[in-house]
Amino acid sequence: MTDPVFLDPPKPVTLSDIAEWAGAELVRGEGDLSITGVAPVEDAHAGMLVFFDNVAYLDQLSTTEASACLVAKKHAAKVPETVALLVCPEPYRAWAKVLAKLFPDAMVPAFGAVPAISERAVIAPDAKLEDGVSVEAGAVIGSGAEIGAGTIVRSNAVIGAGVRIGRDCVIGANASLQFALLGNRVYVHPGVCIGQDGFGYAMGPGGHLKVPQIGRVIIQDEVEIGANTTIDRGANRDTVIGEGTKIDNQVQIGHNVVVGRHCVIVSQVGISGSATLGDYVAIGGQSGVAGHVTIGMGAQIAAVSVVNQDVPPGGRYGGTPAKPVKQWFREVAALRKLAERGAGN
Repeated sequence: MTDPVFLDPPKPVTLSDIAEWAGAELVRGEGDLSITGVAPVEDAHAGMLVFFDNVAYLDQLSTTEASACLVAKKHAAKVPETVALLVCPEPYRAWAKVLAKLFPDAMVPAFGAVPAISERAVIAPDAKLEDGVSVEAGAVIGSGAEIGAGTIVRSNAVIGAGVRIGRDCVIGANASLQFALLGNRVYVHPGVCIGQDGFGYAMGPGGHLKVPQIGRVIIQDEVEIGANTTIDRGANRDTVIGEGTKIDNQVQIGHNVVVGRHCVIVSQVGISGSATLGDYVAIGGQSGVAGHVTIGMGAQIAAVSVVNQDVPPGGRYGGTPAKPVKQWFREVAALRKLAERGAGN
């Protein structure tokens, strides 16, 4: 079996170019040194660029054969003297900027070459597609849908009636969109479902009455939504995902949820209906948020936590139920000591 390379190798660039892209200071090394690739510190060889941001990898750093390293000032002395130094405040963010320059094709979810409009796509006669829209085979675009220039609709995606999609978006293979309005540069990965019914039932002893879900989903600019994530439309108001928010794979967002700008929601998080997240909230993987809860701006929720009450702005919470992390750590330590004492009896 062959070993395919899915991204074209970058063209050689100079260390001065790397420093400019990264916003880094070239502290050691020659500016005209040629960089031909990137790699983890343990796999790098001559001509490679690496970054260092975690002391857990000190052993690998000490033996790296890389030609250059992006590193924070506090760790610069740990980089071998044979390696050129690019000092910057945030090496990981600098690394992201460099990779975007070296591998631009990796910035957009891709499945190979895209025809302008495939003959095997099904597009309603009254759908409106601006110039430059690409639609792959098997995609279905419903009546009255509107799609902006530069947007790509991948194979077997379904765009429901009346859906609005902005410019330079990517709608992944097998994604389903209905009752939704998307801004510009929204990336929807494969298998995402947006705008389906929220889970709304009026329960009773004689059976459960389905409550019609009459809201929409509003997704603002530059949101990225991971594979197989589901976002329900609003029950009686809109579900909203704020500008710049990044959502991982397999996340469930219930009806009427409002997610602020630039939030980070990690894999397998479940957010129940009518919860509200302020701007810059971060929620760790496999956590749950109860309905009608508000998480304040800049708050952080540890992985595998259950948020069942409001979290103040800037709060750092964790545990089940979630509580301030210092309190959570004290309780864990107290329980451990109690268990150890009991085991000694």
